[in-house]
Amino acid sequence: MAYALTLGTVSFFIAVIWGKPLIALLKRWGIGKQIRVEEPDVHQLKTGTPTMGGILIVVPVLLITGVLNIANLWGMDYIGRSTLILFFCLGSHAILGAIDDWQGIKGIRGRGEGMSARMKSGFQLLFATTLALILYYGPPHWDYVGVPGFPEFFRIGPWIIPITVLVIVLMSNAVNLTDGLDSLAGSISSIAFVCYGTIAYLQDQIYLMAFCFTVVGALLAFLWYNAHPAQLFMGDTGSLALGATLGLVAVWTGQWLLLPVVGFVFMAEAGSVILQVSYFKWTKRLYGEGRRIFKMSPLHYHFELLGWSEMQVKERFWLVGVLCGMLGVALALI
Repeated sequence: MAYALTLGTVSFFIAVIWGKPLIALLKRWGIGKQIRVEEPDVHQLKTGTPTMGGILIVVPVLLITGVLNIANLWGMDYIGRSTLILFFCLGSHAILGAIDDWQGIKGIRGRGEGMSARMKSGFQLLFATTLALILYYGPPHWDYVGVPGFPEFFRIGPWIIPITVLVIVLMSNAVNLTDGLDSLAGSISSIAFVCYGTIAYLQDQIYLMAFCFTVVGALLAFLWYNAHPAQLFMGDTGSLALGATLGLVAVWTGQWLLLPVVGFVFMAEAGSVILQVSYFKWTKRLYGEGRRIFKMSPLHYHFELLGWSEMQVKERFWLVGVLCGMLGVALALI
């Protein structure tokens, strides 16, 4: 645990030190957030705030993980080679998110719109399938699932492949949908990685724990600049990468059944969008006019339109995230 916490601290300082230069660089290049017209009016004030801030999170984690893996080639044992799959997951989804952010900034498909949903989903499925196949057929050949109440893990064989794909794609989109308020996605993500890092520690998966806390350190540095009023947004560069990597970590611990608990806020955000869209389409077919369950989705916008301030929504969602994280770790111990 001391090793993992040290890596997290190093990750924090690497990220927080270059945060100011990164923000200045993004401003110089005109990489500013484009707010969609359908978002609450108060969000229009955020137009132009530097985005693609996920770079601040991803680069330190990739740097530390990469250096430690290079050290392994020299005969040292600072981190397991199996973390390379996490390296690929984080890096590949960050690149996909960066391309999406860039297209949105340039307005290729309209104001605030990135690459098409079909293209983005295609790459997500491609990356997730590749990761699932590596996880099952290559080292570490993982096909386990833990069920609360049962002390031993169950092996599910090839079924782990479609499950891994589903979890990675679902979580990358869920974190992406949650990234709509200052500090919201970053704070909830940090809680989730702390929880799964703790679960990995309880399983003696030291290198997985070390990776999780390295991510946490970088996330805390990002939150330094993302605190309200935000100086920097993570964009899809960060949200897609964090969500996909969190999903992979959950599968690797075997405790992916606990994701709806540990990541309850993420699930609620994604679920609100699914319910809103489905109900609107169903009522439009039934009554000729689409109706809505929420004032706006994702869920955080609904509460804003109910009169909650942005900080009230963030803090209350964060409190729910902490409680659900505690419950998730508790269930992993049963």
